[in-house]
Amino acid sequence: MNKLEVTEFIFERKRRTGLSWSQIAEVAGLSEVFTVSACLGMNSFPLENAKKITQLLDLPEAAEAALTQYPTKTFAQIIPSDPCIYRFYEIVGVYGETLKELIQEKGGDGIMSAIDFDMSVEKIPHEKGDRIQVVMSGKFLPYSRW
Repeated sequence: MNKLEVTEFIFERKRRTGLSWSQIAEVAGLSEVFTVSACLGMNSFPLENAKKITQLLDLPEAAEAALTQYPTKTFAQIIPSDPCIYRFYEIVGVYGETLKELIQEKGGDGIMSAIDFDMSVEKIPHEKGDRIQVVMSGKFLPYSRW
């Protein structure tokens, strides 16, 4: 069983049980964002967390091993047409250079890690209509000189 097959099982079981990602993450003992990412195959679960997910969703035994496998993190190099994902490409397209400038002005010559990283997504009530707040935090990694 591979990660894609496990992801398909997870979506099917999530629909059937009516569980939310938040509920699944709570049982897994990990953040909601990380749990979803690992369930989609872009991260790997530690064995103890994979066991919890497998039991909660009544996944096939082989799913546990697939959930712990290291992922190959590839994604399309073309701009996706899904409006939600496209907007993040739009944000990076419009504000990417701005973010780079501000990160380097505040931190120096380096980057924000996507490895030592966390993120949260919340729905925030607002008088002009509800808003989605995405908060990202990554370790600053200065470039080495040798």
